[in-house]
Amino acid sequence: MIFKRKKLTDNQLLHLYKALIRPRIIEERMLVLLRQGRIGKWFSGIGQEAISVGVTEALNSDEYILPLHRNLGVFTSRNISDKKLFAQWQGKKSGFTKGRDRSFHFGTRDHHIVGMISHLGAMLGVANGIALADLLDKKSSVTLVFSGDGGASEGDFHEALNVAAVWQLPVIFLIENNGYGLSTPSNEQFRCAQFIDKGIGYGMEALQVDGNNILDVYHTVSEIAESMRSNPRPILLEAITFRMRGHEEASGVKYVPKELFEIWGQKDPVTNYEHYLMQQGILNEQLIAKIRKEILDLLNDGIETVFLEPEVEPDLNEEMNDVFAPFNLNPNAPKSLDEFEPDLTSPENNKEIRLIDAVNHALELALIKHPNLVFMGQDIAEYGGAFKATEGLVQKFGKERIRNTPITESSILGAALGLAIKDKKVMVEMQFSDFVTCGFNQIVNNLAKNYYRWGVAADVVVRMPTGAGVQAGPFHSQSTEAWFYHVPGLKIYYPSNAADAKGLLLRAFEDPNPVLFFEHKIIYRNYQCTVPNGYYTIEEGKAAVHDFGDQAVIITYGWAVHKALEHIQSEKISATVIDLRTLLPWDKETVMEQVKRCNKVLVLTEDTLTGSIASDIAAWIQENAFQHLDAPVMRVGGLDTPIPLSKTLEDQFLPWNRMKVGLENLLNY
Repeated sequence: MIFKRKKLTDNQLLHLYKALIRPRIIEERMLVLLRQGRIGKWFSGIGQEAISVGVTEALNSDEYILPLHRNLGVFTSRNISDKKLFAQWQGKKSGFTKGRDRSFHFGTRDHHIVGMISHLGAMLGVANGIALADLLDKKSSVTLVFSGDGGASEGDFHEALNVAAVWQLPVIFLIENNGYGLSTPSNEQFRCAQFIDKGIGYGMEALQVDGNNILDVYHTVSEIAESMRSNPRPILLEAITFRMRGHEEASGVKYVPKELFEIWGQKDPVTNYEHYLMQQGILNEQLIAKIRKEILDLLNDGIETVFLEPEVEPDLNEEMNDVFAPFNLNPNAPKSLDEFEPDLTSPENNKEIRLIDAVNHALELALIKHPNLVFMGQDIAEYGGAFKATEGLVQKFGKERIRNTPITESSILGAALGLAIKDKKVMVEMQFSDFVTCGFNQIVNNLAKNYYRWGVAADVVVRMPTGAGVQAGPFHSQSTEAWFYHVPGLKIYYPSNAADAKGLLLRAFEDPNPVLFFEHKIIYRNYQCTVPNGYYTIEEGKAAVHDFGDQAVIITYGWAVHKALEHIQSEKISATVIDLRTLLPWDKETVMEQVKRCNKVLVLTEDTLTGSIASDIAAWIQENAFQHLDAPVMRVGGLDTPIPLSKTLEDQFLPWNRMKVGLENLLNY
């Protein structure tokens, strides 16, 4: 192994040695504790330390790094204390996640690190968002994100690299090529000879580095980072290394040929660098022993202190309160709108408009009030979005804030989280809510859990054109809200009219928590109502009540509100319709009041009935208001089939005729 010091001083070389040896000593101690049964699990990075330490030492301390679970050197090189790290690994309250997650599944703004989630590739898109925020803020910084060679098989890898290349984001995509994805060797993971061959396909530079040579890693990252700060662009960096332990200790290494350990043992990054420094007269045996003892003494003190800490005492209120970031709604009007439309704030000019127009107006007001707000989505700029909800906005606010994206959902939702980590507000438009399946992991595992895991809210609104009735078939017509209703950490808004759409959307942008905002396609242009021109918000979890009598109450949302009202008014039925407006949270207080008053309940949803939100509401009423019921709670929903294309089949799928029969049966019970 050839080491090139270039312009590094003796002190700098010695500093790199201390940084390199620290994670190795911690690792050795963890393996002892594992054999003693004092800890339960460990992912070893022995043999790969030069990569983590080299890149972290090469970057500025305020530049973000997104490591994996074998990158202990990133955390130690950012001067996180042994005690804090061990508390995290042991699931103690004093850890970064209060005992809610393990290993390196956490982030810390103080140290400019965003840890991984277990889904490989998920953080690559997040790195793009962090880098984009730096570009928007005119900050000359780079972001570095790790991937394993196995994780590079994920679709997130392709999406993230493609987006970074298209947008010229200053991201270093570092692939630790250690030959295996858990037990699967490289020749069963990919057919290319080396990862740098992929660079040309993305239109980006690609470099290869000896991942066991700390000076090679350090100099390479230092040089490309300096270049990227003045000339922003992504670079693919492949670090060749080897995993000397199992994927995690329990999995062992029987599947690895023994000769590989002999070959790579001779390339050990610590011992080779040690020998080099001794040859240079910078290290000797006494100094090595002194450095090791200092590190080990501090480590042991931290470990024993954490072992003495009690197990986490469950606090129900704290657990529930930490699902969402708290905030105080600020209903103040935005700054002057005269630059755009002088009449927008005049209450005399309230207009009867369509939902699509109300959404467009709300988006404009939000962009004015929140200068840190960025919109992303397919075709949302000059084209104005698939349904024209963003029409005209790029001309007023520019392409930095109104950003067309490649056809990718997962990477853009990941980028939204990255932007939020850097204190941006974000709106992502799904072209159709059906397409959110391609970004499902980012929503349910990254956006939803981020605040609960490490205290940084995902300030993201995801707008989702949804619903049937337009003969668009099974891939453009689904009701997808129930897919997310089960996920703690998400909020779901679903307005039925233009006035609610505007007020709820403006409210969603005030909230730092992730909000899924559903807009029914058939309501976009087929229903109008009077909408205030000024800036206003509508409180979440507060239903609207349409009182046309007390013989029954219909609880519903979205297009179903209109269908229910049309039916009871045309048939002169004495019934009340509750428009929930928001589904997470939903208004239990109003529902209880109307159940007590009307005593008969029909819960209506356009969605397929099995596993629907309607079913959950019906169950809640049965459990909490049974004594007030004069009949069983009736549920009516779409058929448990995919949504068909032809009008006659779609009409059969939709619940409107079954609603009429169900309501009649309920009233006659």
